[in-house]
Amino acid sequence: MTTRIDKSLQRMMASILILAGTLFFVNAKTLAKDLPDFTELVEKHGPAVVNVSTKTRSGNQRGQQQFDENDMYEFFRRFMPPDALPNPRGNPNTPNSPRRNPRQPSPNQEAPLRDLGLGSGFIISTDGYVITNAHVVQRADEVTVTLTDKREFKAKVIGTDERTDVAVLKIDVTGLPKLSIGDSDKVRVGEWVLAIGSPFGFENTVTAGIVSAKSRDTGDFVPFIQTDAAVNPGNSGGPLFNTKGEVIGINSQIFSGSGGYLGISFAIPVNTAMNVANQLIKTGKVNRGRIGVSIPNPITKDLAESLGLPNTKGALIDSVEKDTPADKAGILAQDIVLKVNGKQIETNIDLSRTIGNTAPGTKVVMSIWRKGGLKEITVTVGEIPSDTRVAKAPDKKDEKKEATPNRLGLVVGEVAADDRKALKIDSGVMVSDSDGAAERAGIRQGDVILAVNNTDVKSVSQFNDIIARLDAKKAVALLIRRENQTRYVTLRIDSK
Repeated sequence: MTTRIDKSLQRMMASILILAGTLFFVNAKTLAKDLPDFTELVEKHGPAVVNVSTKTRSGNQRGQQQFDENDMYEFFRRFMPPDALPNPRGNPNTPNSPRRNPRQPSPNQEAPLRDLGLGSGFIISTDGYVITNAHVVQRADEVTVTLTDKREFKAKVIGTDERTDVAVLKIDVTGLPKLSIGDSDKVRVGEWVLAIGSPFGFENTVTAGIVSAKSRDTGDFVPFIQTDAAVNPGNSGGPLFNTKGEVIGINSQIFSGSGGYLGISFAIPVNTAMNVANQLIKTGKVNRGRIGVSIPNPITKDLAESLGLPNTKGALIDSVEKDTPADKAGILAQDIVLKVNGKQIETNIDLSRTIGNTAPGTKVVMSIWRKGGLKEITVTVGEIPSDTRVAKAPDKKDEKKEATPNRLGLVVGEVAADDRKALKIDSGVMVSDSDGAAERAGIRQGDVILAVNNTDVKSVSQFNDIIARLDAKKAVALLIRRENQTRYVTLRIDSK
């Protein structure tokens, strides 16, 4: 009797195990079927993704033969606080590293080309137009585009736009494969995406992930797409695809607090990028709208409550420039812009983007909150002057007394009267050379320094005196004016 029961139990257990195995196999097969297969996408569109390499003749640029730790440092420098940066071996601009003094060419000899960096790009037309990041080709004297079939072409930089970090290149060849452009406005959080690029110089490397978030405010005119697709130095300028094989973004930035990829990357929405690229191809410049208002501060909960607003959405007008489109339309300081052409304005940055991306001459209807009531005002959008003057750095021959960099690595000079007028400033000093901590923080020749921490800068001697007395253990905030933008840059004094 016992034997019969044991055999019955054995048969029952065997049946259960077979059933469980069958269910597991079916379930695993179903799960695998639900996962995206990117193989066809890569085979079809990979050939339209290119490698972009750059060279420079500048003596201040480091020379290297391959993508090494210095390139990694340079990439992370753009997106990290100075005190969180790694200290790569051999970087001449890093604390505790020996400083290199490359041989300078004679006055009649052209400086030799040096490797500057590597990036990615993608082809948007069969006749050789390529999109990449502006920072990939920044300061480059020679740009080379390498196709997946190993053909190399010297590229012409058609135009760059620093605000959106978009650049357009042109190579002299026809019959190229090109990528399909999608609609980044239709991107949904959670959908699968794929990145192709050249991280660390490894061509046509494929990584995948999902869209983690949309409209991340890490840039002036760019509502970035956030993903968890692995992006590293060399991926910059490469395409971000959806599962249909359409480009929905340009891989541009990463977030890192330690010098390594931490699972968060950012891509420029392709709608923004193509708007810029088409203008660069057509006219060589980007026309942006403006109405002449200042909107520096977001709406706080307390302010919204005191003004009777239901929430903190909207853009608070701080001031209105005289004789500008806003002034002529009747917009006043302390007005709050809630909508533009029926589209909700979430923040002050949202208003800047909306107007900036509107063609000059276009009429827009603004819904305004004024003194507890709603009002609609029609404004004809003006144009940000395309010939906005860039202040010219002083001739170093006139700066002999200030030729030695200060503790931040800066050599500065007085701002000429015509430059003050063009930049609409009353004081400050102009950067004629940037090295060390200042260069790593992104300060460059031609920038005007308006303030150090809470102290306005009045003269060269006063500025250098302030820097000399700074506490090396504390961060320094410099208020920088560059073209028509003013922003704070924080950095730390290099330790000796």
